[in-house]
Amino acid sequence: PGAAVRMGARAEGGMLTRTLFVSAPGKVILHGEHAVVHGKAALAVAVNLRTFLKMTSRNDGKVSVELPNIGTSLCWETSELQPLLVAFPADQTESQPPSPEQIEKLKEFAGLTNNITATQSLATLAFLYLYLSIASKCGWMPSVTLLVWSELPTGAGLGSSAAYSVCLAGALLSGCGVISCPLEEGQSVGRWPEEELDLINSWAFRGEQVIHGNPSGVDNAVGTRGGALRYQSGKICSLKSVPTLRILLTNTRVPRSTKVLVAGVRDKIMKFPAIMEPVLTSVHAISQKCETVLEAMAEYPSLELYPVLEELVDINQHHLNVMGVGHASLDKVCQVTALHGLHSKLTGAGGGGCAITLLRPDTAPSVVEAAIRDLSNCGFECWETDIGALGICAHSPQSLKAEVLQVFGRM
Repeated sequence: PGAAVRMGARAEGGMLTRTLFVSAPGKVILHGEHAVVHGKAALAVAVNLRTFLKMTSRNDGKVSVELPNIGTSLCWETSELQPLLVAFPADQTESQPPSPEQIEKLKEFAGLTNNITATQSLATLAFLYLYLSIASKCGWMPSVTLLVWSELPTGAGLGSSAAYSVCLAGALLSGCGVISCPLEEGQSVGRWPEEELDLINSWAFRGEQVIHGNPSGVDNAVGTRGGALRYQSGKICSLKSVPTLRILLTNTRVPRSTKVLVAGVRDKIMKFPAIMEPVLTSVHAISQKCETVLEAMAEYPSLELYPVLEELVDINQHHLNVMGVGHASLDKVCQVTALHGLHSKLTGAGGGGCAITLLRPDTAPSVVEAAIRDLSNCGFECWETDIGALGICAHSPQSLKAEVLQVFGRM
């Protein structure tokens, strides 16, 4: 297959002649963490802290990738990458998972040694895997510079690796002409049609498999589609329409092991089934109730439903403490925000990590500022953002925030 793939040449109707900007959101679990492991429903929502990618074509036969968040800068000749295509047959589809042989070949090629971080080597492998798979599929190897910068912290359970994979898949598929470039002349933000989003999502899931081995597919689905989705027993289903809700997102910076926390919950359930099963059933009911409320709010926005959302947040936080996945740092977030009349819960694995705090549309800026100040004084990292955000988008340069343009301008 290698010989048939042209290098750096322009594909018929293919490679972008202009620079392409794309972004994808992170994710938070609104309700259902831990219960989802035991067959209950969870609600995952797109959080508007985004990963941004800039792809520029070049004419020197090189491929370069800049990842300033993790201090990584990569560059290869397309002629160096060409021999790897033997492991990426053109008939390989997005429905086939990465093979151990492919991953071994890429590791060997990239010379991934133990002196670079796991994050750096996984980001490199995911890029090479997606680039070679898509290049093989479209029959040519684009010579491009990719720059990826993110507002999301890595390793905090906020879907940063999925946002990266979604951006790579969207940019490479568009750049190679496999899917359209959705930005019409004069538009500031463009979204791909449904069937093209499906293709982006499928390839992004492959990138996630390179990084995580056996991911659920939730994070890349949220990054691709945005909004909110329900996940239960392996089935992922997008909610019809959801409102955009303001939140504070707080990173306690307390590291934790998801594996250890999940095992702890399983042990508790086995030890006290009659006590713990009803807790899981209750969490499932919270996810269902929240879904109903969100769909009602999207149809008829009203402040009256906010107290219901706040109460669900409080009840679920208590349940998570009962499951044994709370932490003193998370209690602190709940206490500090409660002093400002706000409601918080952990999101994700617990045991530290991140928490979300609901803000009403009419929560005064002074209250938000005071809450952020008090949380920061505890040593936490805090963002005001929103959930229910748009999935992957293409942007005109004018529609990007000054901070993003500044980063892209510097590189």
